[in-house]
Amino acid sequence: MNANKLKSTPVKGKTGLRRIINAFGYSLKGFKAAWAHEAAFRQELTACAILLPLALWLEVSSLTKIMLVAVMAIVIIVELLNSAIEAAIDRIGPEAHHLSGAAKDLGSAAVLVALSLMVFVWGVVLWDVFQHHRG
Repeated sequence: MNANKLKSTPVKGKTGLRRIINAFGYSLKGFKAAWAHEAAFRQELTACAILLPLALWLEVSSLTKIMLVAVMAIVIIVELLNSAIEAAIDRIGPEAHHLSGAAKDLGSAAVLVALSLMVFVWGVVLWDVFQHHRG
C-alpha cells in the first residue's frame, strides 16, 4: 500500500499530543453515538455498571476480579465493533445484499460469543463463591 494513501485524511496528518487529543475526542464521540443510537450497547453497559461493583466486592482473588472485569470489557468492545460494522453497512445503502447481511450476522454472532463467555465466566465464579460460603 502506498504510504501517501495512509496520510490522505486530516487525522493521519496529526502527530504527537494533538493526535492523542483528537483520538480521545473521536473515541468520546463514538461512545456518545453508541449510547444514543444502540439499545444493545445501553443494555450491556448498564449490566456492566451493575456487575462492576459486584466484581470488586466479591471475595475472590485479584486475578478473578480482573477476569470478571475483562469479560465485561470484551462484551463492550465487541458491541462497539458490531455497531461500527452495522453503521458502515447502512452507510453503503439500503438495498439488500447477501454480503451486507452476512457482515451484520457475523457481527451479531461475535456479540453472542462475547455475551456467552461473560455468562459462563460469571456463572463459574459465582457458583464457586456460593459453594465456598455454603460449605
